[in-house]
Amino acid sequence: MTTTSAKNKIKMQSNALVRYLPILGWLPIYDRAWLSADLLAGLVAAAVVIPQAIAYASIAGLPVQVGLYVALAPMLVYTLLGSSRPLSVSSTSTISMLVASSLALAVQSDNSAAAGGTNFIVPAATLAFMVGVFLLLASFLRLGVLANLISLPVLTGFKAGIGLVIIVGQLSKVLGLSIPKGPVFRTLLAVLKNLGQTHWPTLAVALVTLAILLVLPRLNRRVPAALVAVALGILAAALLNLEASGVKLVGAIPPGLPRLSLPDWTLFEALWPGALGIALISFVESIASARSFMRHDDPPVDANQELFALGLANIAGGFTQAYPAGGGTSQTAVNDGAGARSQIAQMVTALVTVVTLLFLAPLIGLMPQATLGALVLVAAAGLVKVGEFQKIARFRRVELSWALVAFAGVVLLGTLQGILVAIIVSILVIMYFANRPPVYAMGRKPGSNVFRPLGAHPEDETFPGLLILRSEGMLYFGSAPRAIESYWTLIHQYRPQVVVLECSAIPNVEYTALGLLADFEEKLADAGIVLWLAMLNPNVMRAVDAAPFGRRVTRERMFFNLKRAVAAFQNDQEKERENDGEES
Repeated sequence: MTTTSAKNKIKMQSNALVRYLPILGWLPIYDRAWLSADLLAGLVAAAVVIPQAIAYASIAGLPVQVGLYVALAPMLVYTLLGSSRPLSVSSTSTISMLVASSLALAVQSDNSAAAGGTNFIVPAATLAFMVGVFLLLASFLRLGVLANLISLPVLTGFKAGIGLVIIVGQLSKVLGLSIPKGPVFRTLLAVLKNLGQTHWPTLAVALVTLAILLVLPRLNRRVPAALVAVALGILAAALLNLEASGVKLVGAIPPGLPRLSLPDWTLFEALWPGALGIALISFVESIASARSFMRHDDPPVDANQELFALGLANIAGGFTQAYPAGGGTSQTAVNDGAGARSQIAQMVTALVTVVTLLFLAPLIGLMPQATLGALVLVAAAGLVKVGEFQKIARFRRVELSWALVAFAGVVLLGTLQGILVAIIVSILVIMYFANRPPVYAMGRKPGSNVFRPLGAHPEDETFPGLLILRSEGMLYFGSAPRAIESYWTLIHQYRPQVVVLECSAIPNVEYTALGLLADFEEKLADAGIVLWLAMLNPNVMRAVDAAPFGRRVTRERMFFNLKRAVAAFQNDQEKERENDGEES
Protein backbone atom coordinates (compact mmCIF):
# COMPACT_ATOMS: atom_id res chain seq x y z
CA MET A 1 0.00 0.00 0.00
CA THR A 2 1.42 3.42 -0.98
CA THR A 3 1.80 6.26 1.50
CA THR A 4 -0.92 8.27 -0.24
CA SER A 5 -3.44 5.41 -0.22
CA ALA A 6 -2.63 4.67 3.42
CA LYS A 7 -3.27 8.32 4.32
CA ASN A 8 -6.53 8.28 2.38
CA LYS A 9 -7.65 5.12 4.18
CA ILE A 10 -6.85 6.66 7.58
CA LYS A 11 -8.74 9.80 6.58
CA MET A 12 -11.79 7.76 5.52
CA GLN A 13 -11.69 5.82 8.79
CA SER A 14 -11.39 9.08 10.72
CA ASN A 15 -14.36 10.60 8.85
CA ALA A 16 -16.44 7.50 9.53
CA LEU A 17 -15.54 7.66 13.23
CA VAL A 18 -16.47 11.35 13.43
CA ARG A 19 -19.74 10.59 11.67
CA TYR A 20 -20.80 8.16 14.40
CA LEU A 21 -19.05 10.01 17.24
CA PRO A 22 -19.56 13.72 16.41
CA ILE A 23 -17.81 14.90 19.58
CA LEU A 24 -14.51 13.89 17.94
CA GLY A 25 -15.26 16.42 15.22
CA TRP A 26 -15.81 19.47 17.42
CA LEU A 27 -13.98 18.82 20.69
CA PRO A 28 -10.41 18.91 19.22
CA ILE A 29 -11.15 22.33 17.70
CA TYR A 30 -13.18 23.61 20.67
CA ASP A 31 -12.65 27.34 21.19
CA ARG A 32 -11.66 27.97 24.81
CA ALA A 33 -13.41 31.32 24.62
CA TRP A 34 -16.69 29.36 24.57
CA LEU A 35 -16.03 27.65 27.91
CA SER A 36 -17.39 30.40 30.15
CA ALA A 37 -20.58 30.61 28.06
CA ASP A 38 -21.03 26.83 28.16
CA LEU A 39 -20.48 26.68 31.92
CA LEU A 40 -23.03 29.43 32.55
CA ALA A 41 -25.53 27.90 30.12
CA GLY A 42 -25.16 24.50 31.77
CA LEU A 43 -25.88 25.97 35.21
CA VAL A 44 -28.87 27.96 33.94
CA ALA A 45 -30.24 24.93 32.09
CA ALA A 46 -29.82 22.80 35.25
CA ALA A 47 -31.95 25.31 37.16
CA VAL A 48 -34.75 24.57 34.67
CA VAL A 49 -34.12 20.91 33.84
CA ILE A 50 -34.00 19.69 37.46
CA PRO A 51 -37.41 21.08 38.56
CA GLN A 52 -38.91 20.04 35.21
CA ALA A 53 -37.49 16.53 35.50
CA ILE A 54 -39.03 16.18 38.95
CA ALA A 55 -42.39 17.40 37.65
CA TYR A 56 -42.32 15.23 34.54
CA ALA A 57 -41.57 12.13 36.61
CA SER A 58 -44.82 12.73 38.47
CA ILE A 59 -46.65 12.91 35.11
CA ALA A 60 -45.19 9.50 34.27
CA GLY A 61 -46.37 8.14 37.63
CA LEU A 62 -42.80 7.55 38.79
CA PRO A 63 -40.79 8.61 41.86
CA VAL A 64 -39.33 12.07 41.36
CA GLN A 65 -35.72 10.88 41.42
CA VAL A 66 -36.35 8.86 38.24
CA GLY A 67 -36.89 12.12 36.41
CA LEU A 68 -33.40 13.18 37.48
CA TYR A 69 -31.98 9.86 36.28
CA VAL A 70 -33.11 10.82 32.76
CA ALA A 71 -30.80 13.85 32.95
CA LEU A 72 -27.77 11.61 33.58
CA ALA A 73 -26.88 8.70 31.28
CA PRO A 74 -29.20 9.67 28.38
CA MET A 75 -28.00 13.27 28.43
CA LEU A 76 -24.32 12.32 28.63
CA VAL A 77 -24.57 9.72 25.85
CA TYR A 78 -26.23 12.28 23.60
CA THR A 79 -23.41 14.78 24.18
CA LEU A 80 -21.05 12.21 22.65
CA LEU A 81 -23.19 11.10 19.73
CA GLY A 82 -25.65 13.88 18.88
CA SER A 83 -25.29 16.00 15.75
CA SER A 84 -27.05 19.04 17.28
CA ARG A 85 -25.00 21.42 19.41
CA PRO A 86 -27.82 23.12 21.37
CA LEU A 87 -30.25 20.18 21.82
CA SER A 88 -30.93 19.26 25.45
CA VAL A 89 -31.96 15.63 25.88
CA SER A 90 -33.81 14.58 29.02
CA SER A 91 -37.45 14.05 29.98
CA THR A 92 -40.31 15.90 28.24
CA SER A 93 -43.94 16.37 29.20
CA THR A 94 -45.23 14.63 26.07
CA ILE A 95 -43.03 11.56 26.52
CA SER A 96 -43.84 11.45 30.24
CA MET A 97 -47.56 11.25 29.53
CA LEU A 98 -47.00 8.51 26.97
CA VAL A 99 -44.87 6.61 29.49
CA ALA A 100 -47.69 6.80 32.03
CA SER A 101 -50.15 5.34 29.53
CA SER A 102 -47.73 2.59 28.47
CA LEU A 103 -47.00 1.55 32.04
CA ALA A 104 -50.70 1.52 32.91
CA LEU A 105 -51.35 -0.87 30.00
CA ALA A 106 -48.41 -3.04 31.08
CA VAL A 107 -49.90 -3.35 34.56
CA GLN A 108 -53.28 -4.37 33.14
CA SER A 109 -51.66 -7.12 31.07
CA ASP A 110 -49.21 -8.30 33.73
CA ASN A 111 -50.73 -9.08 37.11
CA SER A 112 -47.28 -9.48 38.62
CA ALA A 113 -46.57 -5.77 38.19
CA ALA A 114 -47.80 -3.49 40.93
CA ALA A 115 -49.29 -0.15 40.00
CA GLY A 116 -47.35 3.06 40.42
CA GLY A 117 -44.39 4.42 42.35
CA THR A 118 -41.20 2.45 42.86
CA ASN A 119 -42.80 -0.66 41.35
CA PHE A 120 -42.82 1.16 38.01
CA ILE A 121 -39.07 1.87 37.94
CA VAL A 122 -38.05 -1.40 36.26
CA PRO A 123 -40.93 -1.35 33.72
CA ALA A 124 -40.10 2.28 32.91
CA ALA A 125 -36.41 1.43 32.41
CA THR A 126 -37.44 -1.52 30.25
CA LEU A 127 -39.57 0.86 28.20
CA ALA A 128 -36.55 3.17 27.75
CA PHE A 129 -34.45 0.23 26.56
CA MET A 130 -37.09 -0.79 24.02
CA VAL A 131 -37.47 2.79 22.77
CA GLY A 132 -33.71 2.87 22.28
CA VAL A 133 -33.75 -0.41 20.34
CA PHE A 134 -36.49 0.88 18.01
CA LEU A 135 -34.59 4.13 17.39
CA LEU A 136 -31.34 2.27 16.78
CA LEU A 137 -33.05 -0.08 14.34
CA ALA A 138 -34.55 2.92 12.51
CA SER A 139 -31.03 4.40 12.28
CA PHE A 140 -29.61 1.24 10.72
CA LEU A 141 -32.51 1.23 8.22
CA ARG A 142 -31.82 4.90 7.38
CA LEU A 143 -35.33 5.97 8.36
CA GLY A 144 -34.44 9.57 9.17
CA VAL A 145 -37.28 10.59 6.86
CA LEU A 146 -39.63 9.63 9.71
CA ALA A 147 -38.83 13.03 11.21
CA ASN A 148 -41.17 14.49 8.60
CA LEU A 149 -43.95 11.94 9.09
CA ILE A 150 -46.10 14.11 11.37
CA SER A 151 -47.06 17.56 10.07
CA LEU A 152 -46.91 20.65 12.30
CA PRO A 153 -50.72 21.10 12.51
CA VAL A 154 -51.15 17.44 13.47
CA LEU A 155 -48.32 17.68 16.03
CA THR A 156 -49.88 20.87 17.41
CA GLY A 157 -53.21 19.11 17.93
CA PHE A 158 -51.55 16.01 19.39
CA LYS A 159 -49.53 18.03 21.92
CA ALA A 160 -52.56 20.12 22.87
CA GLY A 161 -54.49 16.92 23.58
CA ILE A 162 -51.61 15.65 25.73
CA GLY A 163 -51.55 18.98 27.56
CA LEU A 164 -55.26 18.86 28.34
CA VAL A 165 -55.00 15.27 29.61
CA ILE A 166 -52.12 16.27 31.92
CA ILE A 167 -53.92 19.36 33.22
CA VAL A 168 -57.06 17.41 34.09
CA GLY A 169 -54.95 14.73 35.76
CA GLN A 170 -53.21 17.29 38.00
CA LEU A 171 -56.34 19.11 39.21
CA SER A 172 -56.89 16.70 42.09
CA LYS A 173 -53.27 17.18 43.23
CA VAL A 174 -53.51 20.98 43.40
CA LEU A 175 -56.96 20.87 45.01
CA GLY A 176 -55.98 18.26 47.59
CA LEU A 177 -58.55 15.72 46.39
CA SER A 178 -58.22 11.94 46.23
CA ILE A 179 -59.55 10.98 42.81
CA PRO A 180 -58.39 7.82 40.99
CA LYS A 181 -56.97 8.16 37.50
CA GLY A 182 -59.33 7.59 34.60
CA PRO A 183 -60.45 8.96 31.22
CA VAL A 184 -60.32 12.74 30.84
CA PHE A 185 -64.02 13.53 31.04
CA ARG A 186 -64.65 11.06 33.86
CA THR A 187 -61.80 12.58 35.87
CA LEU A 188 -63.00 16.12 35.17
CA LEU A 189 -66.53 15.23 36.23
CA ALA A 190 -65.23 13.65 39.46
CA VAL A 191 -63.22 16.80 40.23
CA LEU A 192 -66.27 19.01 39.69
CA LYS A 193 -68.42 16.79 41.94
CA ASN A 194 -65.84 16.92 44.73
CA LEU A 195 -65.00 20.63 44.64
CA GLY A 196 -66.68 21.04 48.01
CA GLN A 197 -63.98 18.85 49.56
CA THR A 198 -61.10 21.05 48.36
CA HIS A 199 -58.21 21.15 50.85
CA TRP A 200 -57.63 24.91 51.12
CA PRO A 201 -54.04 24.88 52.47
CA THR A 202 -53.04 22.64 49.53
CA LEU A 203 -54.79 24.94 47.07
CA ALA A 204 -53.07 27.97 48.65
CA VAL A 205 -49.64 26.39 48.15
CA ALA A 206 -50.52 25.61 44.53
CA LEU A 207 -51.77 29.14 43.86
CA VAL A 208 -48.63 30.73 45.33
CA THR A 209 -46.50 28.43 43.18
CA LEU A 210 -48.51 29.30 40.08
CA ALA A 211 -48.14 33.01 40.85
CA ILE A 212 -44.35 32.65 41.05
CA LEU A 213 -44.19 30.61 37.85
CA LEU A 214 -46.35 33.05 35.90
CA VAL A 215 -45.31 36.44 37.31
CA LEU A 216 -41.57 36.07 37.93
CA PRO A 217 -40.64 35.50 34.25
CA ARG A 218 -42.44 38.75 33.39
CA LEU A 219 -40.38 40.64 35.97
CA ASN A 220 -37.00 39.02 35.27
CA ARG A 221 -36.51 36.29 32.68
CA ARG A 222 -33.01 35.51 33.91
CA VAL A 223 -34.27 34.23 37.27
CA PRO A 224 -35.29 30.53 37.01
CA ALA A 225 -38.88 30.73 38.20
CA ALA A 226 -39.27 26.96 38.57
CA LEU A 227 -36.22 26.73 40.83
CA VAL A 228 -37.45 29.66 42.95
CA ALA A 229 -40.90 28.05 43.28
CA VAL A 230 -39.43 24.71 44.35
CA ALA A 231 -37.06 26.35 46.84
CA LEU A 232 -39.85 28.43 48.41
CA GLY A 233 -42.15 25.40 48.54
CA ILE A 234 -39.51 23.38 50.38
CA LEU A 235 -38.75 26.30 52.70
CA ALA A 236 -42.45 26.77 53.52
CA ALA A 237 -42.91 23.06 54.20
CA ALA A 238 -39.95 23.08 56.60
CA LEU A 239 -40.71 26.33 58.44
CA LEU A 240 -44.52 26.18 58.53
CA ASN A 241 -44.83 22.43 59.05
CA LEU A 242 -47.26 22.18 56.15
CA GLU A 243 -47.50 18.41 56.49
CA ALA A 244 -49.20 18.86 59.85
CA SER A 245 -51.84 20.98 58.11
CA GLY A 246 -52.63 18.12 55.76
CA VAL A 247 -50.48 19.28 52.82
CA LYS A 248 -48.96 16.18 51.23
CA LEU A 249 -45.22 16.21 50.56
CA VAL A 250 -43.20 14.38 47.92
CA GLY A 251 -41.74 12.16 50.65
CA ALA A 252 -38.38 10.54 51.25
CA ILE A 253 -36.08 10.30 48.22
CA PRO A 254 -33.19 7.83 48.34
CA PRO A 255 -29.96 9.81 47.94
CA GLY A 256 -27.33 8.63 45.49
CA LEU A 257 -26.94 7.75 41.85
CA PRO A 258 -29.12 5.20 40.01
CA ARG A 259 -28.15 1.55 40.21
CA LEU A 260 -27.37 -0.51 37.16
CA SER A 261 -30.32 -2.71 36.29
CA LEU A 262 -31.39 -5.07 33.51
CA PRO A 263 -34.60 -4.74 31.47
CA ASP A 264 -37.44 -7.06 32.39
CA TRP A 265 -37.74 -9.24 29.30
CA THR A 266 -41.16 -10.52 30.43
CA LEU A 267 -42.66 -7.07 29.82
CA PHE A 268 -41.57 -6.78 26.19
CA GLU A 269 -44.84 -8.08 24.75
CA ALA A 270 -46.92 -5.64 26.79
CA LEU A 271 -44.67 -2.62 26.25
CA TRP A 272 -43.65 -2.80 22.60
CA PRO A 273 -46.64 -0.85 21.12
CA GLY A 274 -46.06 2.00 23.56
CA ALA A 275 -42.31 1.87 23.00
CA LEU A 276 -42.80 2.18 19.24
CA GLY A 277 -45.05 5.22 19.63
CA ILE A 278 -42.74 6.89 22.14
CA ALA A 279 -39.75 6.28 19.86
CA LEU A 280 -41.53 8.12 17.03
CA ILE A 281 -42.60 11.07 19.20
CA SER A 282 -39.15 11.29 20.84
CA PHE A 283 -37.51 11.47 17.42
CA VAL A 284 -40.00 13.95 15.93
CA GLU A 285 -39.78 16.26 18.97
CA SER A 286 -35.99 16.07 19.07
CA ILE A 287 -35.51 16.82 15.38
CA ALA A 288 -37.98 19.72 15.54
CA SER A 289 -36.17 21.24 18.53
CA ALA A 290 -32.71 20.69 17.03
CA ARG A 291 -33.68 22.34 13.75
CA SER A 292 -35.47 25.23 15.47
CA PHE A 293 -32.39 26.28 17.45
CA MET A 294 -29.70 25.53 14.87
CA ARG A 295 -27.44 28.52 14.23
CA HIS A 296 -26.21 29.46 10.77
CA ASP A 297 -22.68 28.28 11.60
CA ASP A 298 -23.76 24.99 13.20
CA PRO A 299 -23.28 21.72 11.30
CA PRO A 300 -26.51 20.39 9.73
CA VAL A 301 -28.67 18.12 11.86
CA ASP A 302 -28.27 14.57 10.56
CA ALA A 303 -31.62 12.81 11.06
CA ASN A 304 -30.15 9.29 10.88
CA GLN A 305 -27.36 10.21 13.32
CA GLU A 306 -30.01 11.62 15.66
CA LEU A 307 -31.79 8.27 15.54
CA PHE A 308 -28.50 6.59 16.44
CA ALA A 309 -27.72 9.05 19.26
CA LEU A 310 -31.22 8.98 20.76
CA GLY A 311 -31.29 5.19 20.46
CA LEU A 312 -28.09 4.66 22.44
CA ALA A 313 -29.08 7.40 24.90
CA ASN A 314 -32.32 5.57 25.69
CA ILE A 315 -30.58 2.19 25.89
CA ALA A 316 -28.16 3.71 28.40
CA GLY A 317 -31.16 5.04 30.32
CA GLY A 318 -32.70 1.58 30.27
CA PHE A 319 -29.71 0.21 32.19
CA THR A 320 -29.64 3.10 34.70
CA GLN A 321 -33.26 3.18 35.94
CA ALA A 322 -34.29 6.08 33.68
CA TYR A 323 -37.43 6.28 31.58
CA PRO A 324 -37.53 7.27 27.86
CA ALA A 325 -35.78 10.50 26.94
CA GLY A 326 -35.93 12.95 24.07
CA GLY A 327 -34.96 16.45 23.06
CA GLY A 328 -37.26 19.00 24.66
CA THR A 329 -38.10 22.43 23.26
CA SER A 330 -38.27 24.25 26.62
CA GLN A 331 -34.92 23.08 28.00
CA THR A 332 -33.25 23.52 24.60
CA ALA A 333 -34.61 27.06 24.43
CA VAL A 334 -33.17 27.82 27.87
CA ASN A 335 -29.87 26.22 26.93
CA ASP A 336 -29.67 28.21 23.71
CA GLY A 337 -30.89 31.45 25.31
CA ALA A 338 -28.21 31.18 27.99
CA GLY A 339 -25.56 31.20 25.26
CA ALA A 340 -24.55 27.53 25.02
CA ARG A 341 -22.03 26.98 22.22
CA SER A 342 -21.61 23.20 22.44
CA GLN A 343 -22.68 20.05 24.27
CA ILE A 344 -20.23 20.97 27.07
CA ALA A 345 -23.20 22.86 28.52
CA GLN A 346 -25.16 19.59 28.78
CA MET A 347 -22.25 17.93 30.55
CA VAL A 348 -22.40 20.72 33.14
CA THR A 349 -26.16 20.20 33.53
CA ALA A 350 -25.63 16.47 34.09
CA LEU A 351 -22.92 17.22 36.67
CA VAL A 352 -25.28 19.53 38.59
CA THR A 353 -27.88 16.73 38.51
CA VAL A 354 -25.33 14.36 40.05
CA VAL A 355 -24.68 16.86 42.86
CA THR A 356 -28.43 17.21 43.39
CA LEU A 357 -28.94 13.46 43.70
CA LEU A 358 -26.00 13.02 46.04
CA PHE A 359 -26.56 15.91 48.42
CA LEU A 360 -29.99 17.55 47.91
CA ALA A 361 -32.33 14.53 47.80
CA PRO A 362 -33.56 14.99 51.41
CA LEU A 363 -34.51 18.60 50.67
CA ILE A 364 -36.43 17.67 47.51
CA GLY A 365 -38.42 15.19 49.60
CA LEU A 366 -39.86 18.17 51.52
CA MET A 367 -41.45 19.63 48.39
CA PRO A 368 -45.26 19.89 48.64
CA GLN A 369 -47.19 17.79 46.14
CA ALA A 370 -49.17 20.95 45.35
CA THR A 371 -45.95 22.68 44.26
CA LEU A 372 -45.17 19.74 42.03
CA GLY A 373 -48.70 19.81 40.62
CA ALA A 374 -48.42 23.51 39.84
CA LEU A 375 -45.13 22.92 38.01
CA VAL A 376 -46.82 20.25 35.93
CA LEU A 377 -49.81 22.49 35.19
CA VAL A 378 -47.59 25.24 33.80
CA ALA A 379 -45.56 22.75 31.74
CA ALA A 380 -48.75 21.19 30.36
CA ALA A 381 -50.28 24.57 29.59
CA GLY A 382 -47.28 25.23 27.36
CA LEU A 383 -48.39 22.33 25.17
CA VAL A 384 -51.80 23.89 24.50
CA LYS A 385 -50.85 26.61 22.02
CA VAL A 386 -54.09 28.40 21.20
CA GLY A 387 -52.18 30.96 19.13
CA GLU A 388 -50.82 28.20 16.91
CA PHE A 389 -54.36 26.94 16.28
CA GLN A 390 -55.36 30.49 15.29
CA LYS A 391 -52.42 30.77 12.87
CA ILE A 392 -53.34 27.45 11.27
CA ALA A 393 -56.99 28.55 10.95
CA ARG A 394 -55.97 31.79 9.23
CA PHE A 395 -53.69 29.89 6.85
CA ARG A 396 -56.03 27.08 5.77
CA ARG A 397 -59.17 25.74 7.47
CA VAL A 398 -58.65 22.18 6.28
CA GLU A 399 -55.33 22.03 8.15
CA LEU A 400 -57.07 23.25 11.30
CA SER A 401 -59.39 20.25 10.98
CA TRP A 402 -56.34 17.95 10.96
CA ALA A 403 -55.10 19.54 14.20
CA LEU A 404 -58.54 19.17 15.81
CA VAL A 405 -58.80 15.51 14.79
CA ALA A 406 -55.40 14.78 16.36
CA PHE A 407 -56.48 16.68 19.50
CA ALA A 408 -59.73 14.74 19.73
CA GLY A 409 -57.90 11.46 19.16
CA VAL A 410 -55.78 11.98 22.27
CA VAL A 411 -58.60 13.29 24.47
CA LEU A 412 -61.26 10.77 23.47
CA LEU A 413 -59.22 7.62 22.72
CA GLY A 414 -56.15 8.00 24.94
CA THR A 415 -52.58 9.14 24.52
CA LEU A 416 -51.17 6.02 22.89
CA GLN A 417 -54.13 5.69 20.56
CA GLY A 418 -53.67 9.39 19.87
CA ILE A 419 -50.27 8.64 18.30
CA LEU A 420 -51.96 6.27 15.88
CA VAL A 421 -54.56 8.92 15.07
CA ALA A 422 -51.77 11.49 14.49
CA ILE A 423 -49.92 9.11 12.16
CA ILE A 424 -53.08 8.22 10.22
CA VAL A 425 -54.04 11.88 9.87
CA SER A 426 -50.50 12.74 8.72
CA ILE A 427 -50.55 9.98 6.12
CA LEU A 428 -53.93 11.22 4.90
CA VAL A 429 -52.45 14.72 4.71
CA ILE A 430 -49.60 13.42 2.55
CA MET A 431 -52.08 11.60 0.32
CA TYR A 432 -54.29 14.69 0.14
CA PHE A 433 -51.50 16.86 -1.26
CA ALA A 434 -49.77 14.16 -3.30
CA ASN A 435 -53.01 13.17 -5.03
CA ARG A 436 -54.06 16.74 -5.81
CA PRO A 437 -51.27 17.97 -8.15
CA PRO A 438 -51.56 21.60 -9.24
CA VAL A 439 -52.55 21.88 -12.92
CA TYR A 440 -52.92 25.17 -14.73
CA ALA A 441 -52.82 26.78 -18.17
CA MET A 442 -49.82 28.97 -19.03
CA GLY A 443 -49.28 32.10 -21.10
CA ARG A 444 -46.25 34.07 -22.22
CA LYS A 445 -45.29 37.34 -20.57
CA PRO A 446 -45.53 40.05 -23.26
CA GLY A 447 -42.19 40.87 -24.82
CA SER A 448 -40.36 37.92 -23.27
CA ASN A 449 -40.01 34.16 -23.31
CA VAL A 450 -41.19 33.80 -19.70
CA PHE A 451 -44.22 31.52 -19.31
CA ARG A 452 -46.49 31.98 -16.30
CA PRO A 453 -49.84 30.69 -14.94
CA LEU A 454 -52.71 32.42 -16.72
CA GLY A 455 -54.80 32.47 -13.57
CA ALA A 456 -52.34 34.82 -11.88
CA HIS A 457 -51.49 36.74 -15.08
CA PRO A 458 -54.58 36.88 -17.32
CA GLU A 459 -52.95 39.62 -19.41
CA ASP A 460 -50.26 37.22 -20.67
CA GLU A 461 -50.04 36.26 -24.33
CA THR A 462 -51.83 33.11 -25.54
CA PHE A 463 -51.82 31.40 -28.92
CA PRO A 464 -55.14 30.47 -30.55
CA GLY A 465 -55.26 26.73 -31.06
CA LEU A 466 -52.42 26.07 -28.58
CA LEU A 467 -52.92 25.20 -24.92
CA ILE A 468 -49.90 24.99 -22.62
CA LEU A 469 -50.58 22.92 -19.50
CA ARG A 470 -48.30 22.59 -16.50
CA SER A 471 -48.58 19.87 -13.89
CA GLU A 472 -46.52 19.76 -10.68
CA GLY A 473 -45.40 16.75 -8.67
CA MET A 474 -44.72 13.12 -9.47
CA LEU A 475 -47.34 11.44 -11.62
CA TYR A 476 -48.21 8.05 -10.16
CA PHE A 477 -51.25 5.84 -9.78
CA GLY A 478 -52.71 8.12 -7.07
CA SER A 479 -52.14 11.53 -8.65
CA ALA A 480 -52.37 10.86 -12.40
CA PRO A 481 -56.18 10.36 -12.59
CA ARG A 482 -56.86 13.71 -10.93
CA ALA A 483 -54.19 15.47 -13.02
CA ILE A 484 -55.66 14.12 -16.26
CA GLU A 485 -59.15 15.09 -15.11
CA SER A 486 -57.84 18.65 -14.66
CA TYR A 487 -56.24 18.52 -18.12
CA TRP A 488 -59.61 17.68 -19.64
CA THR A 489 -61.34 20.51 -17.78
CA LEU A 490 -58.93 23.06 -19.25
CA ILE A 491 -59.07 21.45 -22.70
CA HIS A 492 -62.88 21.75 -22.74
CA GLN A 493 -62.50 25.39 -21.69
CA TYR A 494 -59.91 26.42 -24.33
CA ARG A 495 -60.73 23.92 -27.16
CA PRO A 496 -57.17 23.75 -28.61
CA GLN A 497 -55.75 21.96 -31.62
CA VAL A 498 -52.44 21.23 -29.85
CA VAL A 499 -51.85 20.60 -26.15
CA VAL A 500 -48.31 21.09 -24.81
CA LEU A 501 -47.71 19.39 -21.47
CA GLU A 502 -44.88 21.28 -19.73
CA CYS A 503 -43.14 18.63 -17.60
CA SER A 504 -40.30 20.50 -15.85
CA ALA A 505 -42.05 20.21 -12.47
CA ILE A 506 -42.74 16.47 -12.86
CA PRO A 507 -39.72 14.75 -11.24
CA ASN A 508 -40.76 11.25 -12.28
CA VAL A 509 -43.63 9.22 -13.68
CA GLU A 510 -44.83 5.80 -12.56
CA TYR A 511 -45.87 2.86 -14.76
CA THR A 512 -49.61 3.19 -14.10
CA ALA A 513 -49.44 6.93 -14.80
CA LEU A 514 -47.71 6.28 -18.12
CA GLY A 515 -50.57 3.98 -19.11
CA LEU A 516 -53.07 6.69 -18.18
CA LEU A 517 -51.12 9.25 -20.22
CA ALA A 518 -51.19 6.89 -23.20
CA ASP A 519 -54.99 6.59 -22.89
CA PHE A 520 -55.18 10.38 -22.56
CA GLU A 521 -53.15 10.85 -25.76
CA GLU A 522 -55.32 8.38 -27.69
CA LYS A 523 -58.53 10.15 -26.64
CA LEU A 524 -56.99 13.47 -27.65
CA ALA A 525 -56.11 12.02 -31.05
CA ASP A 526 -59.68 10.73 -31.46
CA ALA A 527 -60.85 14.29 -30.79
CA GLY A 528 -58.45 15.68 -33.40
CA ILE A 529 -56.09 17.18 -30.81
CA VAL A 530 -52.33 16.58 -30.83
CA LEU A 531 -50.32 16.12 -27.60
CA TRP A 532 -46.79 17.56 -27.33
CA LEU A 533 -44.39 17.24 -24.41
CA ALA A 534 -41.88 19.89 -23.32
CA MET A 535 -39.07 20.20 -20.78
CA LEU A 536 -38.98 16.57 -19.70
CA ASN A 537 -36.70 15.75 -16.76
CA PRO A 538 -34.13 12.96 -17.39
CA ASN A 539 -36.07 10.48 -15.23
CA VAL A 540 -39.30 11.23 -17.05
CA MET A 541 -37.57 11.04 -20.43
CA ARG A 542 -36.15 7.59 -19.64
CA ALA A 543 -39.55 6.36 -18.46
CA VAL A 544 -41.32 7.68 -21.55
CA ASP A 545 -38.72 6.19 -23.90
CA ALA A 546 -39.06 2.78 -22.25
CA ALA A 547 -42.87 2.67 -22.62
CA PRO A 548 -45.17 2.27 -25.65
CA PHE A 549 -46.36 5.81 -24.92
CA GLY A 550 -42.93 7.14 -25.95
CA ARG A 551 -42.96 5.25 -29.25
CA ARG A 552 -46.37 6.74 -30.04
CA VAL A 553 -45.50 10.33 -29.15
CA THR A 554 -41.99 10.16 -30.74
CA ARG A 555 -39.21 12.70 -30.34
CA GLU A 556 -40.80 14.94 -32.97
CA ARG A 557 -43.43 15.90 -30.42
CA MET A 558 -40.96 16.45 -27.56
CA PHE A 559 -39.39 19.90 -27.09
CA PHE A 560 -36.45 21.16 -25.09
CA ASN A 561 -38.38 24.21 -23.85
CA LEU A 562 -41.63 26.09 -24.38
CA LYS A 563 -40.01 28.65 -26.65
CA ARG A 564 -39.25 25.93 -29.20
CA ALA A 565 -42.68 24.37 -28.79
CA VAL A 566 -44.41 27.70 -29.46
CA ALA A 567 -42.13 28.36 -32.43
CA ALA A 568 -42.95 24.91 -33.88
CA PHE A 569 -46.67 25.54 -33.43
CA GLN A 570 -46.42 28.94 -35.13
CA ASN A 571 -44.43 27.43 -38.01
CA ASP A 572 -47.09 24.73 -38.46
CA GLN A 573 -49.79 27.41 -38.43
CA GLU A 574 -47.89 29.43 -41.03
CA LYS A 575 -47.50 26.38 -43.29
CA GLU A 576 -51.22 25.63 -43.00
CA ARG A 577 -52.05 29.21 -44.02
CA GLU A 578 -49.67 28.97 -46.98
CA ASN A 579 -51.20 25.66 -48.08
CA ASP A 580 -54.67 27.10 -47.73
CA GLY A 581 -53.60 30.08 -49.85
CA GLU A 582 -52.18 27.88 -52.60
CA GLU A 583 -55.31 25.73 -52.69
CA SER A 584 -57.51 28.80 -52.94
